[in-house]
Amino acid sequence: MSKIVIIGSSNVDLTVRTAHIPSKGETIFGGNLKMAFGGKGANQAVAVSRLGGDVSFITKVGMDSYGNMMAENLVKEGMAAETVIRDPAAPSGVAWICVDDNGDNSIIVMPGANCTMTKEDLAPYLSIIKEADYLLMQLETPLEVVDYAASIAYENGVKVVLNPAPAQQLSDDLLSKIYLLTPNEKECSYLCGDMATDDDRANAEILRSKGVENVIVTLGENGSLLCSCNLQQIVPAEKVEAVDTVAAGDTYNGALCVALSEGKTMLEAMKFATKASAIAVTRFGAQPSVPYRKEINQ
Repeated sequence: MSKIVIIGSSNVDLTVRTAHIPSKGETIFGGNLKMAFGGKGANQAVAVSRLGGDVSFITKVGMDSYGNMMAENLVKEGMAAETVIRDPAAPSGVAWICVDDNGDNSIIVMPGANCTMTKEDLAPYLSIIKEADYLLMQLETPLEVVDYAASIAYENGVKVVLNPAPAQQLSDDLLSKIYLLTPNEKECSYLCGDMATDDDRANAEILRSKGVENVIVTLGENGSLLCSCNLQQIVPAEKVEAVDTVAAGDTYNGALCVALSEGKTMLEAMKFATKASAIAVTRFGAQPSVPYRKEINQ
């Protein structure tokens, strides 16, 4: 089985249910506050682990109680404690999440130690990155770290998968090193800048023209769109009753990498990821919603 390395964020998620997402200046009542583990990087790492992938997860947390809990949880989920970097000064990342009765969410992230990760922090783990088959990253850690890790991976023949969330402008140099880019519709349009159109396919092709080998645009209930060399195809979403979309995209990305690491084609991997994310949206919470492999195979 191919090796997957993930570099990314870890957060403690504090979630409250509400009838609707509050608007500006509005005060509403919510349900009970629930704590769960999250962060895009950690969610994706847990997804890879639960779905049977060979994963190493490099992340950074504080020396506080939240950091201790996150480190213990990652070990429980099958990852090594040695790749959890501890920051003696910065607090651990925390996300406040509001989920409405339709399953939609609004999130405030306080990144803490996630934003203090540096290129120097990766020094002890360069051999892990170089020996991987896939490197999966997001944008909840500093962009210079993403740039640096992508360069190391690219130079060593490692396929770089980037989930560009939260969206920010990326250099053409970074884009040229990416094997697979997985934005949603808004992120895809944002990355195109002034060249953006109202057509997802056209936007994906703009990104491919900058050197990205494959682009998968996630379309929510409309499925996902693959744009690669000589192929544009939509994989439909599975019809389910969504209760919480938190971590659905992270589950999709983790599942995608697992399937690719097992030698599946891009379309086969997308179908596998679609099944995994469809299960995730029927459950509450970030990591608590991530399915296990046996559930996909049923």
